Amino acid sequence: MSSEHTHSEDPADLPLTREGAPAVGVVMPILNEERHLEEAVGAVLGQDYDGPIQLVLALGPSRDRTDEIAARLVAADARVRTVPNPSGRTPEALNAAIAALGPVGVVVRVDGHGVLDPGYVRTAVEVLDHTGAANVGGLMDAEGVTSFERAVAAAMTSRLGVGASRFHTGGDPGAADTVYLGVFRSEWLRRLGGYDPRFVRAQDWELNHRIREAGGLIWFDPRLRVAYRPRPSLAALARQYRDYGRWRRVVARTHRGTINLRYLAPPAALLGFAAGVVGGFLWWPLWLAPAAYLVLVTAGGLTVRDPRLRLIDRLWMPVVLPTMHFSWGWGFLTSRVRLGEAGTG
Repeated sequence: MSSEHTHSEDPADLPLTREGAPAVGVVMPILNEERHLEEAVGAVLGQDYDGPIQLVLALGPSRDRTDEIAARLVAADARVRTVPNPSGRTPEALNAAIAALGPVGVVVRVDGHGVLDPGYVRTAVEVLDHTGAANVGGLMDAEGVTSFERAVAAAMTSRLGVGASRFHTGGDPGAADTVYLGVFRSEWLRRLGGYDPRFVRAQDWELNHRIREAGGLIWFDPRLRVAYRPRPSLAALARQYRDYGRWRRVVARTHRGTINLRYLAPPAALLGFAAGVVGGFLWWPLWLAPAAYLVLVTAGGLTVRDPRLRLIDRLWMPVVLPTMHFSWGWGFLTSRVRLGEAGTG
């Protein structure tokens, strides 16, 4: 589908900037975000944008000072509101926040650990208007604070870590299967009923799939940059990537034909590594397969091109990369989630 493909009689495809900058609603699912919430909200409120912006925080049952910080942010700026999200699940948080928005032409999704570039909203509205897209997004620009987080950030923006996904590694503007977070024409969210609450994870991919099935255009533009704060520990990173793999399998079961070789690579790597380790006790040359993988991630991790990495950061890479690959693969292979039971996933 090209950027020229529009349905001119449909309100979802009409120009957004005909009468000036459209009203924008920003929705943010929040759970245990005391480290980054103030920074994330500040980036939204400081946008270089001529139109009105409102922000709704959907507050899950946090175990830290998140609610206290959110209350202070609401008191400081009338553009910020909160809604409860008792389940703590992301799709329900997003739907609750969207429902609480006033009349807006554009809906921007942001996470509580994501920091928008100052011109993000303005550029996104221009791209929506120029392309006629239903949803646009750009780079998930991972930035770490600690040595471990910087290693994770480098892995998340490298082909060795995440393959050729443009919203991780960059690329030319163009149509895409999915994008990071997303800036939507609000009409498309109303038309499709928002996020499917059954998808505890992978709800972005699933919604973008439904948009494309309905004839909408998803557009990637690398100028749309969001600074992403990685998980702070190896255990948290493993859980994150296990859940990614688990729920990507659910998407594949639900929407046939949506799997490809990039998604099959982590489970294949895990199976090959395990088979090589076990089989090597019977025939030692099989140990060459896991040895080759370890050499690849070690050499690749230590030499990955990222000027922000120091030597001590690079030493984490041979640990971080297998954790991401094998956790994703394990989640995919062991996924038993059925959508009727999604609340337990």
